Parts: sequence; structure tokens; C-alpha cells
Amino acid sequence: MADVAALAGVSHQTVSRVVNGSDAVRGDTRDRVLAAIEELGYRRNKSARALVMRRSGRLGLLYSQPHLYGPSMLAASVHQAGQKAGYDIILSPVPHLEAASAERAIEALLDDAVEAVLLGVSHQSFEDLVVQLASTVEVVMIHSDPPAGVRSVGIDQYAGAELATKYLLDLGHRTIAHVAGPVGWIDARQRREGWLGALQDAGVDRGPEIFGDWSSRSGYEAGAELARDPSVTAVFAANDSMALGVIRALHEAGRRVPQDVSVVGFDDVPDAAYLWPPLTTVRQDFEPLGALAVEVATKAIDHGSVEVPPLLAPELVVRDSAAPRSGG
Repeated sequence: MADVAALAGVSHQTVSRVVNGSDAVRGDTRDRVLAAIEELGYRRNKSARALVMRRSGRLGLLYSQPHLYGPSMLAASVHQAGQKAGYDIILSPVPHLEAASAERAIEALLDDAVEAVLLGVSHQSFEDLVVQLASTVEVVMIHSDPPAGVRSVGIDQYAGAELATKYLLDLGHRTIAHVAGPVGWIDARQRREGWLGALQDAGVDRGPEIFGDWSSRSGYEAGAELARDPSVTAVFAANDSMALGVIRALHEAGRRVPQDVSVVGFDDVPDAAYLWPPLTTVRQDFEPLGALAVEVATKAIDHGSVEVPPLLAPELVVRDSAAPRSGG
């Protein structure tokens, strides 16, 4: 900045005003400063500015399993929304779902002087850690069932599972199996409870339940087991990857989808429309979720408190993998 000031023949304070968009510097003086900035290739030192302003302009996102569709889309949406809001986003994937791994990732974010931490890990093992973290930095959880006293945004996982199950009930199915996500995952728990709640409301007994690990392989193994049960005419899988595995296993067992068994997934991954048959699924829109998370975080930074918005509504996307129950 001193070099810019010398080249433009102005004071250091004048350069600072121009760089920070002040209207106090106009005309030829402003033009000389801008020309000097361009000639010297000047860029503001964010670290120095952060010391002066006591603001780093950084938000941290803690998330896990970046190879999965949901977490990867969440990270992309938060990054995009943060940039639009003028913040740098520090992405910190957690390699292992254990307290020590999470603590190291959080320490790294705090070392980067983030002004808020957005937590995109919906696993119950992180809940105590989040409550502790909220006492030192602004925290926004990104899922649908946060611990008491922690602000959050999310998509209504229960409602999404309820939509999927009610759709299968409306098609006449009465033995609806569920391939659940792994134990400990809050999203998996909410989707399972939505499945159970819809069945209970309809006065229908629960169908078989098998726990997977979000992978297509676990869906395939569950599908092979369900294919041996002739009473099962529909399957609600807790994500699209497991639904894909279920469909493959049913096909190999000679049970047609959707003529013999209907299958509904959750997420609406980009490939869902191009599977055979095209997959009926529950869509989560991650773009507004990321924007909402950043909005709540920045309002909390600026004002200290913020009204927590209601959960975003998922959408049932009807394609060809579910059909009326045969003979019903």
C-alpha cells in the first residue's frame, strides 16, 4: 500500500480509502490511485486487514464422507453461498467419525480464525462436541434434529421419508420394507422414523427392516435378502445408492421392478433419472440449504442472535420404479 501511495503521489490513508470503497476520494486522485494499483498489481493483505477490522471474513464448514452425494453437494452449496456473501469458506472434511478426529478438524478451523463454524455432520457422536464448540464460536448445524440450544438449518428428513412411504401406501402396498442408513446417523434415524410414522398413521404393520451403510453394495445385500420374502411388494431405501443396489439384487432374483416390487430412494442424485427403471425418489435441494446456512451464520456474527428458520421441505420426484401393487 505504501508503494501505491508513493507512485500515485498520495497518502497511505488515501489509498486505504480507495481500496475500501470510500466516497471521500474522487476525481483525478482516485484515478491515479486505481492506475497505481493496476500497475503494481496490488492486492489487499487479508490477514493484516483482519487484524485491523477484527474480522477474518472466513467461515468454516465441517463435514464428513465427501465421497457421498449429500455431503459433496452441501460443501459445494455452502462454498458458493459464502463467496456470494463475501466470505472465504474453509472446507474441513472429517476423515473418521470419532471425537479426536473432529476435535483436530475444529482446532484447524479455529486456527484459521473462522468467524463461524457450519457443521454438516449429522451424526450423534458429534452432539456433545457441538454444544461445547458453541460456547467459543458461532455455530450453525446443518441437519434436521439438533441438540437443544444449538441453532440449525436443515431439510425435513422425516417429512421426506413420510412422503415416500405414503406414496407407496397410496399405490396399494401394505408390506413396505425399509433399507435404513447406518445406526448413529441422525438423517438415517429421521428417515426411519418417517417411514414408521407413515405406516402407523395408515394402520399398517411395519415391513422388514435392514440397516445398510449408504453404499450400493449394502443395498444390494439387503435387496438379495428382501427378494426371498414374497410378501414384500415395496422397498423404501434411505438413499439412492442403496436403492440402486436393491434394484440390482431384485433383478438378479427374478423379481421385476416395478411390476413385482416397487422401489423408492432418497436424495435424487443426478443419475437417478437415468437408471433403469428411472428411480422415484425424494429430492433434497442443497443450493437453498447452503445459502440459508451461510445467511444464518453471518446474521449470528453481525447480531449475536438470529431467528432460526423452519426446515426446508423435500420433494417427491415420481418416475418409473414404483407402481400400483400387483393384483391390488
